[in-house]
Amino acid sequence: MNDIQRLKHTVWDRKYHMVWIPKYRKKVLYVDLRKYLGEVLRDLAVQKECKIHKGHLMGDYIHMMISIPPKYSVAQVAGYIKGKSAIHIARSYAGHKRNFIGQNFRAKGYYVSTTGRDEEIIRQYIKNQEKSDIMFDQMKLF
Repeated sequence: MNDIQRLKHTVWDRKYHMVWIPKYRKKVLYVDLRKYLGEVLRDLAVQKECKIHKGHLMGDYIHMMISIPPKYSVAQVAGYIKGKSAIHIARSYAGHKRNFIGQNFRAKGYYVSTTGRDEEIIRQYIKNQEKSDIMFDQMKLF
């Protein structure tokens, strides 16, 4: 898993496990957007010289493993990706051209941790997240 990356004066390997949710954790938001939003997130990450190694869009949250160069903080990248994706969704699906006052697509916070030696475990966790979410939803019926 040595994904050594380079900038002009830096050699680095920093990966983060990042999770965030939509406002009020509404599951219906990602039903139609799932395939579309994956491409949007990848494009936004590339604009900040980041790379999404693994990602999964669930009905009410997003998991991703992302590499962030040392010149950016995690908060900068998370805020950029969350904010720009929300604006993109508002323009594409809600029909807004500008003035997004009161249009909250995402919750304010997010979860992030470094992967370190647990990178493969986190990759498997993200991959199997949909199965566990379906099982959990089925358990709530009883």
